[in-house]
Amino acid sequence: MNATESRPVRVLIVDDSALVRKLLSIGLGRDPAIEVVGQAGDPYRARDLLVELEPDVITLDVEMPRMDGVTFLRRFMPVKPTPTVVISSLTREGKRITLEALEAGAVDVVAKPTIGLVDGMPPMLEDICRRVKMAANTNVRSFRGCRPLAAVSARVTLDETSDRLIAIGASTGGVEALSRILPAFPADAPGIVVVQHMPVGITANFAQRLNSLCRMQVKEAEEGDRILPGRILIAPGGYRHTCVARSGGQYRITLKEGDAVNYSRPAIDELFGSVAREAGRNACAALLTGMGRDGAAGLMAIRLAGGRTLAQDEATSVVFGMPQAAQQLGAAEMMVPLERIPALLIRSGAQW
Repeated sequence: MNATESRPVRVLIVDDSALVRKLLSIGLGRDPAIEVVGQAGDPYRARDLLVELEPDVITLDVEMPRMDGVTFLRRFMPVKPTPTVVISSLTREGKRITLEALEAGAVDVVAKPTIGLVDGMPPMLEDICRRVKMAANTNVRSFRGCRPLAAVSARVTLDETSDRLIAIGASTGGVEALSRILPAFPADAPGIVVVQHMPVGITANFAQRLNSLCRMQVKEAEEGDRILPGRILIAPGGYRHTCVARSGGQYRITLKEGDAVNYSRPAIDELFGSVAREAGRNACAALLTGMGRDGAAGLMAIRLAGGRTLAQDEATSVVFGMPQAAQQLGAAEMMVPLERIPALLIRSGAQW
């Protein structure tokens, strides 16, 4: 059950570190809109408390003894879907497991501090509180697991030109959504650039995972990468914004320094804004599931520049925040179910 405005968000903390549990309990408890209802040092205890307490949100470490957080997620999400925020140390192994946690249904990821927990955790707690409160309003019952859609027929790409460009933005629920729709694009589809809100270090693993599923080549974007038919570029998480620049007849990736936009870096608005300027009517874009408003203004810029624009509908979104913001702004020409998006993006040069 999603939290309502009439009562605090009830949170269950799951972490094998007693220190982390204490710091999170103190920090979350200071927010009057949050109530910590329980703590568990391992998934077995968490399972019992999940049934007993029925929390609105779980915070979950993924690297734990006896049972890792991903296995725990895969067991409880199908029978008792509960919004889960992963708070993890992003070691090499932790990055892989964290990506698997997102694919298993986690709605958000927070990286534990690289410096000491006592000094590093408190400055992060305001952001963690914000993410927990937003997670409480996610529709995890719509989670379907990462089952790719059927491939789009390559025949619909006959009208493509080398100038065409597809941009996609996603946040909460986007790992599942992208894992479903990107494999549906044919190998000769126009170049695609994707911003998926993720912490530093996760996007490279995500790109590798998608590359094993997709007909198109998928890689994490690097400075100067060409955007080519048959290639999907995933914006690197963390320190810079991913934008598109045009040089003659070529589109290339440029990674831009700058403050976070809409709490995000890379920001979807930064990508979409650059696509509007550089590609104009040759662009088409889709804004998928996610919290907040990132991408709505950029999608509007693409529409005003003559490009084609879509947003995911409420019924298939884990979180309708970003698509709804685009709808309210008039940025999306159509609100469509997730499964229709690949074919429409391919057909953007034709009548919808």
